[in-house]
Amino acid sequence: MALKAGIVGLPNVGKSTLFNAITQAGAESANYPFCTIDPNVGIVEVPDERLDKLTEMVEPKKTVPTAFEFVDIAGLVRGASKGEGLGNKFLAHIREVDAIVHVVRCFEDENITHVDGKIDPVSDIQTINLELILADIESVEKKIERSKKNMKGGNKQFVQEVEVLEKVKAVLYEDKPARSMDLTEDERLLVRDLHLLTLKPVLYAANVAEHEIGDVANNAYVQKVRDFAAAENAEVVPISAKVEEEICELEGEDKQMFLDELGIQESGLNLLIKAAYKLLGLYTYFTAGVQEVRAWTIRKGTKAPGAAGVIHSDFERGFIRAEVVSYEDLVAAGSMNGAKERGQLRLEGKEYVVQDGDVMHFRFNV
Repeated sequence: MALKAGIVGLPNVGKSTLFNAITQAGAESANYPFCTIDPNVGIVEVPDERLDKLTEMVEPKKTVPTAFEFVDIAGLVRGASKGEGLGNKFLAHIREVDAIVHVVRCFEDENITHVDGKIDPVSDIQTINLELILADIESVEKKIERSKKNMKGGNKQFVQEVEVLEKVKAVLYEDKPARSMDLTEDERLLVRDLHLLTLKPVLYAANVAEHEIGDVANNAYVQKVRDFAAAENAEVVPISAKVEEEICELEGEDKQMFLDELGIQESGLNLLIKAAYKLLGLYTYFTAGVQEVRAWTIRKGTKAPGAAGVIHSDFERGFIRAEVVSYEDLVAAGSMNGAKERGQLRLEGKEYVVQDGDVMHFRFNV
């Protein structure tokens, strides 16, 4: 499944530097606003030690990791919802992503200008949030107007639609994002076609200086972001765009030595992807054979036929059953035959809910 995370933030907070580092896509990065005008898109291989272990066990002809798509969206400014700084164009790009990675500047550097002339991460977040809220208010009010006209025909769907939209509008008018509401699944379906910006899940990437990445607990800016995020149940990932730039040029032991020197266990990219998976409720399952070992991304709660459909629609349409073994059981057994001898290879039907780390083989007939 093609999942997109849009990287947003004010100009000069380190968005494009971070994007370059994690995707090695070469998006232009410069010390002035709007150096990124069209969204740059980068496909990132999702690092997974389980895939490496399965490859070691099976020795396939090829290994295919699952992937995550990052979209670098130009810096927003005050007035973006009214078109300031090419705002409307950039807001349209945000509507197309599944989640938002909001990069927030948490470092001092007199050589890099800040659009407001001072470092205040909470103020920066509020600036972006307000523009997204204003854009959503405009969308909701237009939709209410259309739905009220359609209500005259007596269609109950439009009556329900207006009720939900009015609830959303009231929250937005309190300067709160739509995601702060406890909307039911049915209510979400009624507003889905609006692609509300503030309904999208958000992950805050607190961009710190290179020398601070090993000791972010003492960064007062990061703590302010965490306090703000806690109020809306959002997650914060401290990351140093400059460090990620250096990490992407290293491999193997050199990379690990660099991480050790900085006092961190894994790269910001790994942490960011893990947090994004958690945010979006994503699982990874695997297929493993001599031709190919491959990771596949599904949403939590997906049943076996739906997981098969990620590979090919025919697999879902003609699904019969799935052979399943957990990653942990397979590794402990040493091989698929070993897992079978231990009775750990199971046959599951259409109602089986796929678990993170399942290793699966599908039987189907079309």
